[in-house]
Amino acid sequence: MENTPEVKPAPKLFPLIVERLRSQNYSNRTEEAYIQWIKRFILFHDKRHPRDMGTAEIEAFLNHLAVEKKVAASTQSQAKSALLFLYDEVLERNLPKLENLTKLPAKKELPVVLSKQEVQAVLSGLEGTMWLMVSLLYGSGLRVMECLRLRVADIDFDRLEILVRDPQGYKNRTTLLPGTLVHPLKTHLASIEALHAEDLSKGLGEVWMPEGLAKRYPNAGKDWQWQYVFPSSRLSVAQQSGGVYRHHADEKPIQRAVKNVAKQLGIKKTVTPNTLRHSFATHLLEGGHDLQTVQRLLGHANEANTKVYAQLVNTGGSGVSSPLDVIKPIV
Repeated sequence: MENTPEVKPAPKLFPLIVERLRSQNYSNRTEEAYIQWIKRFILFHDKRHPRDMGTAEIEAFLNHLAVEKKVAASTQSQAKSALLFLYDEVLERNLPKLENLTKLPAKKELPVVLSKQEVQAVLSGLEGTMWLMVSLLYGSGLRVMECLRLRVADIDFDRLEILVRDPQGYKNRTTLLPGTLVHPLKTHLASIEALHAEDLSKGLGEVWMPEGLAKRYPNAGKDWQWQYVFPSSRLSVAQQSGGVYRHHADEKPIQRAVKNVAKQLGIKKTVTPNTLRHSFATHLLEGGHDLQTVQRLLGHANEANTKVYAQLVNTGGSGVSSPLDVIKPIV
């Protein structure tokens, strides 16, 4: 009698999705977003398994987001990317082209920018580590998560440069470190180094390392140079490994702080941490720096993304002075 080959059960879907995302070095934020979109897709179709669905179901879900939920174009695009990743990379199915999508026009709104006086007022309303982080957003043109993910090794005080690491490791860039932040940053790092030493004395002190760096430097997780510049005040346990790490600080406090100080100052604009980055770019262009330099510092792959700031470099609404401002008043 022939032995019947053992039939192994198919791996559970979501652990497999997480494994594929991490093997391709997707960021934690992207991982969380993709997982949520895939869950919403499954729930929308009454908990059917994705392998039993395809192009028609994807189009129905994405059109539902556009027509009934009225989401932004970027939101629909992210949901689409999550589902294509699911079918291309996890289920390994080549789907026909999505030809029946209700495509949303991308909003072409100009970014909110603060004047130099408003930036100074915002910074004056902050103190300590919060002031330092927001100063880096404006002084170096960092995104919030880029600031929070900075490692000690990324700061070059001699060259006045900051290495900004792409989470996937493909688009690292350098930007400038303001000279005025050298002393405050060194003082801050001294206190962080003391915290790290205390963690080490307790048998802790390890930081999460991207997969590529972990393979290259397998024992570097406890080294001072790889610690976060802005670490969390609390330790956390990694779900997949059970390891205890001190992760970087959370973005929510910095978002609240910037919003609250702008409100207290009476600034009648929608001010977020990214407003400081937009202001960095606009003020550099106003100072005479060329578009290519600003594009490189911001890390924009497309020059068109940087050109939007050129529209904000003007006087008044159209870059011209009102004739009322040049005539002599009647006495």
